[in-house]
Amino acid sequence: MTVWGRDRESGKSGENGELGGNEERVANEERGESEESVESGQVEPQSGQRSETESGQQSEGRLGRLFGRRRPRLGRPQPADVGSGLVTGLFSIPEGMAYAAIAGFNPVAGLYAGVVPAIVGSITARTVLMVTTLTSAIALTSQSVLSDAGLDAKDPGNIATLTLLAGLVMLLMGVLRLGAVMSFVSNAVMTGFSTGIALQIVTGVLKDATGYKPQGKNRLYQLGDWLAHIGDWALGATAVAAATIAVWALTRLVKRLEPVALLVAMVVASVAVAALGTDVELVRDIAHIPASLPGFSAPDLSVVPELLGGSVAVALVALAQAASIGPSVPNPDGSRSSVNGDFAAQGLANLAGGLFQSLPSGGSLSRTGVAVSAGARTRWAGIFSGVLLAVIVLVCAPLAERIPMPVIGGLILVVGGELIWGKRRDILLVLRTSRLSSAAMVLTFLATTQLPLQQAIVLGAVLSLLLYCAQAARRARLVALVRDEDGDWHTAEPPKRLTAGGTTVLYYDGIGFFAELPHIEETLPRTDDAAGAVLVLVMRGVPDVPSSTVVKLLRRYVAELHRHGGRLVIAGAEPGLVHTLKATGLDRDLGPGGIVPAEGTLFAPLDRALAESARGRQGKPGKSGA
Repeated sequence: MTVWGRDRESGKSGENGELGGNEERVANEERGESEESVESGQVEPQSGQRSETESGQQSEGRLGRLFGRRRPRLGRPQPADVGSGLVTGLFSIPEGMAYAAIAGFNPVAGLYAGVVPAIVGSITARTVLMVTTLTSAIALTSQSVLSDAGLDAKDPGNIATLTLLAGLVMLLMGVLRLGAVMSFVSNAVMTGFSTGIALQIVTGVLKDATGYKPQGKNRLYQLGDWLAHIGDWALGATAVAAATIAVWALTRLVKRLEPVALLVAMVVASVAVAALGTDVELVRDIAHIPASLPGFSAPDLSVVPELLGGSVAVALVALAQAASIGPSVPNPDGSRSSVNGDFAAQGLANLAGGLFQSLPSGGSLSRTGVAVSAGARTRWAGIFSGVLLAVIVLVCAPLAERIPMPVIGGLILVVGGELIWGKRRDILLVLRTSRLSSAAMVLTFLATTQLPLQQAIVLGAVLSLLLYCAQAARRARLVALVRDEDGDWHTAEPPKRLTAGGTTVLYYDGIGFFAELPHIEETLPRTDDAAGAVLVLVMRGVPDVPSSTVVKLLRRYVAELHRHGGRLVIAGAEPGLVHTLKATGLDRDLGPGGIVPAEGTLFAPLDRALAESARGRQGKPGKSGA
């Protein structure tokens, strides 16, 4: 007797294990295994116990459940949180201004993105230490969306509308528990997208860093054109940018200064330019930075139709970046982070920030890394970063206007270079994994250098789904299961044909996906000599609602078996599959005992199916197991 199957490992399905690292968390959330977000120093109630406050405040709606049985609580700030908030706030000055500048926005909008969104995001996020602010990818995607819609990227109304719409999309994705969507954007696609973003960052500041604006629309072409025109680089701007990079590199050699190396480089280079009187472009030449807190910014509702589709792309880019923060930065208090809860938190941060002159924001891995490196202990670190940044802007805005643009250009070259260098291991991993993954990574990278970013991320998502489908179809197979004299089961290759009067057991190792079925049909044993033969097909792993193509395939094979005097028994069918087989009439084709439902004991349905096949050969069909 032959049985076709294999032990199913408890791993994640995907393109050779390359799907993003959020599947387990998403699965836990879908099973309702959300935990309370309790800060340091607070004791989690035991099962079945609730404080009076909790009983009175427990939310009944979807939004309340996103944050666990309790809403995220602030807890008590630690002294280290103040220092971490100060460092993160200071770091936000060069990085926020730089990201806004390379995307063509007013640099002050980049500063304001680190105020209200950071405060609201830190208060509501389920990932305690996540800092919500502007990132390079979000800035470039936002600029691309506004440009594609023919709207002015510096108009406050347009920016407010895009930010609010993106926030609404994020909030809805969180409320509807669509965190699983991010699991279908593969590591290969995200690697190609992130590398392309890094290249856009670099090419976007070549003019600021060297005084020469490269020609062409494709980013790779621009890089080549820039290198081909070294003789056209402005000596002053190039020297300032190079000196800024040198100061940054030297500062990083001092371990205690490493988290603020960008800030030190900005201050030292800016002071040197002012002292030497070097003639280069300054921030004040392109934008005015008011010494004031973010003011109210009313959205322009007339542009909602033009920005609605683009806001989805901005939200997806932001959420895809932020989804990796939870697994990378565990909560210090031991509570579980939540993809859906973080989606909702980022949505709230954008809904608040959009009304106060902020660009679209999302969880920033770089800013979160700075906060953690600087000693963050609770969510107060992110709150302090926003508050202290607001104070710094209020006091030091005139000084920020004197920052030379080549200094910002040099700093952004550093950031872009670090992003590319940081992706080297992921790039090598993808290249060593599979050709399909490598092709998806390269295509996404090329799309990012040529197409608007909102189109590139959609293309990347489609490639991820195609990769998943291709891998699912390729891994599906039939496995023969053979029982030895001791009663132990072993795997083997499926037989080419059924043996007359014999029983063959095959395990269907697939998900019922229509694309995998041609290969499965080719592997099914031939029925030329199937008189009295019984094929037991174990389908325990098939989803509740398989493809209709599965039913058509089974019906064809059952008819073929019947013509040659054989029969098919489906064993281990889950309740949903049993319902589908009955609803489609396949149970009548199989006959009495043709469906044996799954049981808690793994091989019990198989043993019942074998007993049924034995009775069938003796002319004693048992009762239907369906």
